[in-house]
Amino acid sequence: MIVLGLTGSIGMGKSSSAGMLRHLGVPVHDSDATVHGLFAFDMELRTALDARFPGVVVEGGVDRAALGAAVFGDDRSRASLEAIVHPRVRAAAAAFVRNHRRQRTPLVVLDVPLLFETGSEDRVDGVIVVSAPEWLQRRRVLARPGMTVEKFDAVLASQMPDQEKRRRADFVVETGAGRAYTFRRLKRIIMAVCAAARLGPPSRI
Repeated sequence: MIVLGLTGSIGMGKSSSAGMLRHLGVPVHDSDATVHGLFAFDMELRTALDARFPGVVVEGGVDRAALGAAVFGDDRSRASLEAIVHPRVRAAAAAFVRNHRRQRTPLVVLDVPLLFETGSEDRVDGVIVVSAPEWLQRRRVLARPGMTVEKFDAVLASQMPDQEKRRRADFVVETGAGRAYTFRRLKRIIMAVCAAARLGPPSRI
């Protein structure tokens, strides 16, 4: 089985690309969705968050806005948050991979926003980086509810520059040329990887 990583900076089109891969029949493990589930159901994690960031745990889960405010612009606090959350996300991804190995799935994708930043490239056989022009990235992100220029710049400062991600990638997918182009590019990548590994392609290709 081949394990590919999917990553890209904020606003580069990673979520849309993950959806396209699922449409092609490729199982995708979503790290962000895993975090949402952990915040809602992992009592041990919520206890750890409450101890480190008092007030962010509320009835029914974690107040993500309050948690974001608690770590905004504070490298030590963000590192503490990552130390609590990231090991659990990695464990969930590892379980996802083991399950698909047992099912003899030919190829899976791990959607990891901070793949390079967390040194997670050693967990995958290849990396797909999604990228777009800076002006388009900025327009996409600032259109999000509650987003400000200050928040956007802080997120960018915490992420590896797009140019460096592109340099490290095995495959680069440009998402600024339209959804149809992105879809075709992703399909070609999956077909090429499966062919090189002499694996059958996903069911929908």
